[in-house]
Amino acid sequence: MKVVVFEAEERERAAFDRLRPTHEVAFAAEPLRASNAKDYADADIVSTFIYSELGADVIAQLPQLKLIATRSTGYEHVNIAACRERGIALCNVPTYGANTVAEHIFALLLAISHRLPEAIERAQRGHFSPFGLQGFDLAGKVLGVVGTGSIGRHVIQIAKGFEMEVAAFDVRPDAEWASKMGFVYVSFDELLTRADVISLHVPSLPQTHHLLCAETFARMKDGVVIINTSRGDLIETGALIQALTSGKVAAAGLDVLPDEPMIREEAELIHSIFSKEHDLRNLVANHVLLRMRNVIVTPHSAFNTREAVGRIVETSAANITAFLDGRPQNVVSAKTN
Repeated sequence: MKVVVFEAEERERAAFDRLRPTHEVAFAAEPLRASNAKDYADADIVSTFIYSELGADVIAQLPQLKLIATRSTGYEHVNIAACRERGIALCNVPTYGANTVAEHIFALLLAISHRLPEAIERAQRGHFSPFGLQGFDLAGKVLGVVGTGSIGRHVIQIAKGFEMEVAAFDVRPDAEWASKMGFVYVSFDELLTRADVISLHVPSLPQTHHLLCAETFARMKDGVVIINTSRGDLIETGALIQALTSGKVAAAGLDVLPDEPMIREEAELIHSIFSKEHDLRNLVANHVLLRMRNVIVTPHSAFNTREAVGRIVETSAANITAFLDGRPQNVVSAKTN
């Protein structure tokens, strides 16, 4: 079979090269999208990363496709209905770096609480004065954790080390673990009103779309800090900008933005003006966020450590091997024919 690995870095290739010589393996630095899918029409298996877009139009251009092995936990970039209609299997990487992402969350939070971007910029200019750079302690603050899966749990463990109080919300609360860790589960509404910092750890679903919007921002404490490393569409960007401008939200640390693939490449950004698939208002709002002094944006890099990327690649290659051996693993959507 022919395996094509998209968005592949040089260091990632060795894991997939093990599929040779039994199978043909090709690498593409570019993402898989509608504009280039026809060039890979002979692919039996594709492995993609977060910037590929496997909509029905892309899948239709891959007539031999049998497996999509996404190198991510989330798979909202894949049209599940189209996969099921064609009998294409989809595998993901269920977990690869809960601690990695949790560490990035506190990197964002500490950068905000200690005004690090401004302090570093000032020091680089040779102005060694702390005046106007006063931050705040994490100790004693209430951290609202929305979603207590593997990443949320690591965030709670780290927060306890900083002597923060934790109020969590989850649709499936684990009271025993909460008692062991010394935090409480509360309703989503109570979390909004209690938290000094809110960190999001839920997937992109219809029910989580714009989970934070003008209505929910209005119910938060004045001066709350928002951290989002999950998915960009959990937050209504225009409402966040308004909340940041008014002071309702003091600061935000964001590793994800809506329509972020369109920001990645300027050519794609220009193209998106004429595309019905992407909301130009999101793109403009995203660029406003990038320039706000009380916002720290990182380029969807919370996962990006040597250890976590190694786990992602090894699991993805193992997913392909298992499928080829007739024992699929980490299956999100199975073949039905």
